[in-house]
Amino acid sequence: MHTIEGSINTPKGFKAGGKHIGIKRKRKDLSIVLSEKPAVFAAMFTTNKVKAASVLWNMDIERKAGPIRAIVINSGNANACTGKQGMEDTKVMAQKTAAMLGCEPEEVFVASTGVIGVPLPMDVLVPGIESLAPEISGELQAGLNAAEGIMTTDTTMKILSLETEIGGKTVTLSGMAKGSGMIHPNMATMLSFITTDVAIDQELLRRALRKIGKDTYNMISVDGDTSTNDMVMVMANGSAENTIIDQEDNDYHKFYKALHHLNEHLAKEIVKDGEGASKFLEVTVDGAKTSEDARILVKSILTSNLVKTAMFGEDANWGRILCAMGYSGADFDPDKTSLEFSAAGQRILLMKEGLPISFDEDFAYELLQNRDISILIQLEDGNAKATGWGCDLSYEYVKINGEYRS
Repeated sequence: MHTIEGSINTPKGFKAGGKHIGIKRKRKDLSIVLSEKPAVFAAMFTTNKVKAASVLWNMDIERKAGPIRAIVINSGNANACTGKQGMEDTKVMAQKTAAMLGCEPEEVFVASTGVIGVPLPMDVLVPGIESLAPEISGELQAGLNAAEGIMTTDTTMKILSLETEIGGKTVTLSGMAKGSGMIHPNMATMLSFITTDVAIDQELLRRALRKIGKDTYNMISVDGDTSTNDMVMVMANGSAENTIIDQEDNDYHKFYKALHHLNEHLAKEIVKDGEGASKFLEVTVDGAKTSEDARILVKSILTSNLVKTAMFGEDANWGRILCAMGYSGADFDPDKTSLEFSAAGQRILLMKEGLPISFDEDFAYELLQNRDISILIQLEDGNAKATGWGCDLSYEYVKINGEYRS
């Protein structure tokens, strides 16, 4: 497995494109991804009870379990809490995209991201789809345009392409994601799309994504808010012509490793671009009784506003971390807990087996001035381990979200 230069349309048999059509004042706001032949797929959706029209449309497609051909994504408008009209507008987006690409509406996933509670500007979207569809291609720049078209408050494109060898064939995986705010475990406020030319059984692909999502997208947090529009979706069209992966053999594990790496990278990129973030936090809990206990503890630390503000203030206030662990509901023994910070190859032990360690405050402050900071919690309760990623909470986050509709 190795990284290559590429974009969402780099795997064999995929085309893509993106452009500005006028939903947003500036920046690209419409993207299309097409598989030239039917693709199997796997998807995960927001756990928020309030789901956008696009999520409901896609969940219906998922239940039918047929192949899909395309994704159409608009940014600048979430089409959430828009009632029957929102559902009809999503259907029209799928119908128009299908008509332009020569497939069926039920083969088109739809995604929307942006402001909630505002009807889609269909007078802009429909001609926009008509304009963009003939322009999609396999060119690198077209794929980069698609990645830009899904961004909202993102400051960077989040993309990655990988190659691996499966059954003597070169298999390519590419991903693009967006997400910057309203990011929280159980699907962050994010969209993530992965394309691959591998040949794989659909149920195996779905099983892989469910497991990977639990350890990647469901282990990130920026601000504790879970959106109405979150989704991650993988399309696999078989164009690499490897022998189909239909069991959990060596080929499956090689593909799984590549897919996990791709999704973990995208998840981390979302957190690094967290709105107003000045710190990237990696929290690891090791030695927990169960994997679920470890995950709960990690998430509680990452979502604590007191921990996040301490990191923003570069304050080694480790008591806030223990406090967040204590109210998490996970089972652990505080009297056997050790805690340390590390950054840029340096580390500082703050607590060992339940007792505070005298430490150099100046050194701790210097260490916390780094952007990338690791927090390691060592328990003595078992052998389970979990890692998650988050960021600090800054003045800039409040400013960005206070002006979001302005």
